[in-house]
Formats: sequence, structure tokens, C-alpha cells
Amino acid sequence: MRRVPDRAPRGAAGRAPREAENGASRGPRGPRRPDGSRRSRKAIRPAASAVLMVALLVLVTAVTWLLFPSGGKTAALGSALGSGAAEDTRGAVWVTEVDGIVDPAMAGYLVDTMQEAAEAGAAALVIQIDTPGGLDTSMRDIIQAEIDSPIPIVFYVYPQGARAASAGLYILMGSDVAAMAPQTNLGAATPVSLTGDMDETMQAKVTNDAAAYIVGLATSHGRNAEWAEKAVREAVSLPAEDALEQNVIEFVAEDLPSLLAAIDGYVTTPKNLTLRTAGAPIKEVGMGWVQRFLHTVANPDIAYILMTIGVLGIIMELSTPGLGGSGIAGVICLILAFYAFQVLPVNLAGIALIVLAMILYIAEIKVQSHGILGIGGTASLIAGGLLLFNTSASFLKVSWPVLIAAAVIVLLFFALVITKVARSMRRPHATGLESMVGATAVAVSPLSPEGRVRLQGEIWKARTEEGILNKDEPVEVLKVEGLTLIVRRLAEPDAGPSTGKA
Repeated sequence: MRRVPDRAPRGAAGRAPREAENGASRGPRGPRRPDGSRRSRKAIRPAASAVLMVALLVLVTAVTWLLFPSGGKTAALGSALGSGAAEDTRGAVWVTEVDGIVDPAMAGYLVDTMQEAAEAGAAALVIQIDTPGGLDTSMRDIIQAEIDSPIPIVFYVYPQGARAASAGLYILMGSDVAAMAPQTNLGAATPVSLTGDMDETMQAKVTNDAAAYIVGLATSHGRNAEWAEKAVREAVSLPAEDALEQNVIEFVAEDLPSLLAAIDGYVTTPKNLTLRTAGAPIKEVGMGWVQRFLHTVANPDIAYILMTIGVLGIIMELSTPGLGGSGIAGVICLILAFYAFQVLPVNLAGIALIVLAMILYIAEIKVQSHGILGIGGTASLIAGGLLLFNTSASFLKVSWPVLIAAAVIVLLFFALVITKVARSMRRPHATGLESMVGATAVAVSPLSPEGRVRLQGEIWKARTEEGILNKDEPVEVLKVEGLTLIVRRLAEPDAGPSTGKA
């Protein structure tokens, strides 16, 4: 007696499977595509989760940094100055701090803060600064706001170990009061090109213009214009004590309370404003989270990391389409990186090398090169980072630790995640139309030569080339033509039904 296969279980909702002729059907192993294959969820989840975890770690780190500024200086400042630090009254001393590259985000914040402090009738605005330099346009915006401000603007190089180099020196020379903490330095203000090397004539023009600009600032504020010119032409620097001795700055103070006590009664040049800071209430202000975030993004290291993560996310989305999470995270990171590229002196050759690296990584997924393409992609990634920003200014380049860390992370991503995706893509199909070839079905109607069969709990159109097959007779699937199964009589009728390939 022939054995008839058991009926496959119905779906969770108890619905009978749709016939194949009515369109795509849903089987017990996930949604079926129009061609009859099913998407392997197990293959895409580990890789997508890895990318999402990386994106979440970056996001958590950024949010933590935004909410809790480094150094704890703000908290220490409030306790050192007493209860008056929280008051917002006329005649208060406004205090803020900025660090990092002088960029549009920093310039916009300082210009707005100077205007707000003046409108509030502040006694003075003290800006604690630590910068390696930055963009010429942003620097000039800050200096113009300093000059136009009706209240005293005090720039204070702080904390110990800080510096006011390059653009920072120009800003210091344009302030009403220039002060430094011990063990800080300033200088090295020779202009550098942000669009590649300059010829000798252009370098001379730029240097002469910068020298004339800083000499004018120093002279109008009663400072050592001769040394300021040397800082531009010879890139010389000074520590705090020597800067005070050579009349480059007005005060050296260990901390903010000492500075406020020292500058009380000082008359500024050329505005002739008398500072009244001793015992004045203090109002602390800081960057909003949007300004701080944009200021953080406009950093060569951060921009490089964002671009790397963005491209990895896009690769992950192309490798496992349909999920969307890695693609969305990648696009967001790329948009943020492009914002930084608008601010920083980006080199198209560097971007091209990074894109080439990602193309090589994708090729490694498709072609078994035994790691050659992956190694080439890593080399291209590092070279792209080195050439990403075309400038001689070291603070506007991607640092070596970041390059090495990014290369290691990409290699790990490639080895652990992409390799699994590639292995899954190369694995023989376990589901879909290909899996039906060789499987055993049962005729649910006579095939003469066409009829219907039940396969894995679903009803399919079928056709045979062996004459007439009876109802309930086991058949073997030979091939699939569209949504029609080509079948033949099972070679061994007494054998049990098969649920996979023969």
C-alpha cells in the first residue's frame, strides 16, 4: 500500500495556504518573495545588529560628551566663586569656555554670546580658550565682534597646558584684555594654505597680509607689535611668563577668581573701559547642544570616523537589503561627514581613496580573493585618511591613532560580519524554488498531464510528461517553470515522503 505524506501544519492563525496560482504565498519559514524564495532572517540579523551596535556606541558617546563637558571646569568654577555664580543681574561678569579648532560653530557661538552679554549690560565677558588654530574666516568674525563690543572682552588662555596658537593668537591680540594661566603658551601664527601648497609669490602675499593684520591689532591694543609680527613671519612662540614680560599680554593668573581680582580697575585700550570685576556676580554660559555637536563634528578625526561608519552602514545595507537600520545609520553618518567637509579643507583624492576601499571590500564579498582585496581596501582606507584634508596644518589632518584604530575596526568588521554575510550568500539555497527540486509531493488531483500537488503544505500547479498520474500518488519534482512544478512518478513508491532534496 502506498504511503501518503501527512498534511503539513497550517499557519499560526489556522489559515489554509493559498494556492500558488493566486500569487505569492506565506509558508512556515517566513515571507515568500514573488519568485517563490524566502528571505533568510538568520543571515541578516547578526550583521545588522553589529552595525547598529557601532552606531549606538557612537551616539551614546556623543550624547555623553554633550551633556557632560570634559574637565569638570564648570562645576569647579561655581564652587570657587560662591553663590553669586548663579545670579543673572546687570553688572555681572559673564564667563564661558571654548576649545578645539576655530570653526564656524565656535565663531557663531562667541559672536552671539558677545552680543547677548552687551545687551544684558554685563560688566565683562571672560572667554577661556584653548585652541591650536583654525579657519581664517571664523577667526576674523570673532575679532570683528571683539572690536565692536561695547563691553570689555577678556580672553584667558586656560587651563594650564592650554595654548592659543595660530588663529588663537590673532583672537588674543584683538581682545580688550589678554591673559594666560601659568604653563600655557601662545604664538606660531604663520598662515598655512587650506587648499594645498602655495607658490612662493602667493605665500609672500598671504604672509604679508597676516603680518599687517596682527601688527594692527597689537598696536591698537598697546601690545608688542614687533613680537607679534615675528610670530607670523618666523612662527615663534612664548610661554605665559615671557609673554607677560614682553608686553604681549596683560595678566598671568592661576585661575578665574585670581584673574577677576587682578583685572579689577584695569582700563582697556583703545576703548578706555574700566573693569569692575572684584566681587561682581558671575553668570556662566556655554554652547547649546546643537552648537557643541556641530563643533565636535567639524573635526578631522570625527569626520573621518563618521565617513567610515557611514560607508560601512551602506555596504551592510546593500549586502542585506530590506532591514533598513544599517542603511539609515550610514546615511546619517555620511550627511554629518559631508557637513564637516564643507567646513574643513577636504581633498577629493582622499575621498576617492576611501570610496575605492569600500568598493574593494564589497568585491571581497563577491569574489573569493583569499583576503587580497580586503588588504588592498584597508591600505586604500589609510591612504585616503592621510590625504583627506589637503593642508599643512597638523591640527586639520586625521591623526595616526585614529587611522590605525579605524583600519583595525574595519578589518574586524570585514572579518567577523562581512565574511558571515558572504558565506551565507555563497551557501546553496536551502529555501525557495531551488529547494523544491528533488522534493516529494502528493497529487491532490489527477495529472493528465496537468493538475495540482501538495508540497510542504502548499498547493501548486503541476504537469507531468509521463502520461496520467493518479490522485494521492507520490511524485518527485524535477524542475520549476514559473509557478508550475514539473513532476514524475516517484521511483520508489513504497519509500517514505521526503521533506528536502533527494
